[in-house]
Amino acid sequence: MKDMFGSPGSVSGLMLRIGQCLCAAASIGWMVSASGFSSYTAFCYLIASMGLQVLWSFGLACLDVYALRIKKDLQNAVLVSLFVVGDWVTATLSLAAACSSAGIVVLYARDLHFCTNPKMHLPCSRFEISIAMAFITWFFIAISSHVMFWLLASA
Repeated sequence: MKDMFGSPGSVSGLMLRIGQCLCAAASIGWMVSASGFSSYTAFCYLIASMGLQVLWSFGLACLDVYALRIKKDLQNAVLVSLFVVGDWVTATLSLAAACSSAGIVVLYARDLHFCTNPKMHLPCSRFEISIAMAFITWFFIAISSHVMFWLLASA
């Protein structure tokens, strides 16, 4: 297998996983800090998706740290295929959650003007920051899933 940016067991792979984990955790933090988020299914789905992403990324970051410490090569076909499937699943869930949440915020902010209505008291800026962090998380996952796919294809 080739040595590519973001490959498992490398420093760049570790940095990619840490970026995923931190951005997903930031997305959760911003959403949880917004009052009333639990009233909207899309926002709850975003929390669940980002929670799964934190667990997946943290687990793989720990595996990268272990591989770097003992200088073990993690690039075998079975392990990389597991990474491909996991990254694709989490990427799909993260993108769906970010898009559905963004759709709700666009509807409320631009179409219904709930964000500017003093009676509604929606913390739309917190929702928007959380969703932006979810999209950044998805971008990191997309990079990771493409790298894993090409590593699997080169095996």
